[in-house]
Formats: sequence, C-alpha cells, structure tokens
Amino acid sequence: MAVVLGVFIMMVKFAAYYFTHSNTILTDALEAIVNIVAGAFALYSLFLSAKPKDLDHPYGHGKIEFLSAGFEGVLILIASLLIVWKAILGFVHPEPVAHMEAGAALIVVTGLGNFFLGLYLERKAKIYRSLILEADGKHLQTDGYISLGILIGVVVIWLTDMPVLDNVFAILAGLYVSITGYKLVRKSLQGIMDETDADIINPIVADLNQHRRDPWIDVHNLRVIQYGSTLHIDCHVTMPWYYTLEQTHTQIDDVAELINTHSEYPVEVFIHPDPCLPTSCPLCLMKDCKVRQHPFEKKVEWNFDNAIVNRKHQLREIHGIFDEKKG
Repeated sequence: MAVVLGVFIMMVKFAAYYFTHSNTILTDALEAIVNIVAGAFALYSLFLSAKPKDLDHPYGHGKIEFLSAGFEGVLILIASLLIVWKAILGFVHPEPVAHMEAGAALIVVTGLGNFFLGLYLERKAKIYRSLILEADGKHLQTDGYISLGILIGVVVIWLTDMPVLDNVFAILAGLYVSITGYKLVRKSLQGIMDETDADIINPIVADLNQHRRDPWIDVHNLRVIQYGSTLHIDCHVTMPWYYTLEQTHTQIDDVAELINTHSEYPVEVFIHPDPCLPTSCPLCLMKDCKVRQHPFEKKVEWNFDNAIVNRKHQLREIHGIFDEKKG
C-alpha cells in the first residue's frame, strides 16, 4: 500500500513541477522517485528478513535491513546532487516559473500524505519490530517536513516575484535532503560493521544492574549484534568459583531470561561464566561465602564503560576510574 501511495504522491509532485517549472518543486519530485525505489527494495528486504534461519545463515537474514537502509541513503545522496546541479544550471540558464499558487496547493497535499504515511509505517514498525519500516517511516515524515520548507519557499517566490530565489531554495532543500541520505548510510554502516550502540547496550546494563543477584559478581565483555529485529548478545558473568555446573547453568538461564523479559526485541543470549578471583572479594555481594579472602568494601554499579570491557571488575581505583583485571 505504501508503494502504491508513493507512486500517487510522485505523480502529483511532478504535476506540480509541470505547472510551475520550479526547481524547488522539482526537488520534492525527485525525492519521491527515491521513496518509490527505496520502498520497493524495502518490501523485498522485509520478505527476505522474515525468512527463518538456515544452514547458510545461522543468524537469520536480518542484516538485509541495513543494506536496505544503505541503498536508500545512497539514492537520496544521488538525488540531492542532481537537485543541486539542476539549481546551479538554473542560475546560468534561468527558466520562468508560473502558477506557483497551484504548485503550493499540490505540495500541501503531498506533504501531508508523506507525513501521515510515515506515521502509519512507524506505528507498524513498533508492532512488528521492523527496522526497515521504522527507517522508512521516519524518512517519509522527514519528507513531510521538507515539503513544508519547500512550500514556504514557493510562497516567498510567489509573493516577492523573484524567480532567482527558486534556485536558492532548491539548493538549500537539496543540501538538507543530503543530510537524510548521509544519516541512512551511516546507520547502515553501523549495523553492517556491528558498531557498539550505546542506545541498545545502556538499557540492557541498567536492567541487569537493577535486578542483579549476589552470585552475579560482575558482567563484562558484553557485546550486542543486531540482525534485523533480533539482538544477539554475548557476555561474561563472574560467579563463585565453587559453584557446581548445575548451579552455574541455572544462574546463566536467569540472566538470559532477565534480558529477554525487559528487551523490546527478541534476544539470543550466549553467556560465558568466569570463576571469581581473590581480587573479586572486595566487591562480591555474597554474604555467606565461606572462602572469602578479603572483606566486602563496595558495590560496583554496572554501566556502559565497565560492562563492555573484557576484564573482571575489581576495586583498585586509579584517578577515580575502576581498574579491572583481565578475566
């Protein structure tokens, strides 16, 4: 439905350009082509990412969502370059603009259409936990704001009767569109390269910190990889060295269950248990430990910085920062 509506919006925008010959309105029309091509690729990506895991793709097919976002971003950047180039040519070979009032009316229609379509896709993204729908929804809402800016430009050109402003507003709109494209490409590369995402890790660490149990002496080397709407998390949890395999496995299951309970995404959790060391004693919360070698001193609050480092936590403090011993 989104693709069909996108085609209709594109036709209306090109009709507005046909009536006005305005480069500013052409900016909006070229962006509409990007929306349709990107929407079609996103539709295919949704189909592919929904396929179950197989022997060739043990983590599923969710990474296609980042490729889809990158593809859309590249198209937007290309469109922005064409927009700016067309506007520069407009200074050299100016064309008269006309019927700006009709163009303004059509821009209002298409801008509202994009904005509400974006809201609809973003609502569906929350239901289906789809990164593709979320990215497309936010992009379309951004298009709605861009249309508002173009509408203001068209009205100014109409009221001032200064056609040269058409090229100026077109260049400004093209540069603004390029920012959207850059952000999409950047997000795509972040996902493909598995860049550490504090926005995902911080809530996970906060939940673990809030619901921590005494045997969970520390959590470190925490890493998160995103595959579409699924998160893959692995980490090390330091536990009492004297725990049996059964006791350790029970605690690991409880950590995994806690992460899944509080995450808005489906999560695969892989936990490596580490035995505690004497340096763990000053921060260990175990009250009935019979092999404690040092008295308890201080509870360490888990945070982004000490959770992602591949070291056991300890209380030797240097310059106000908790030093950590490799585990």
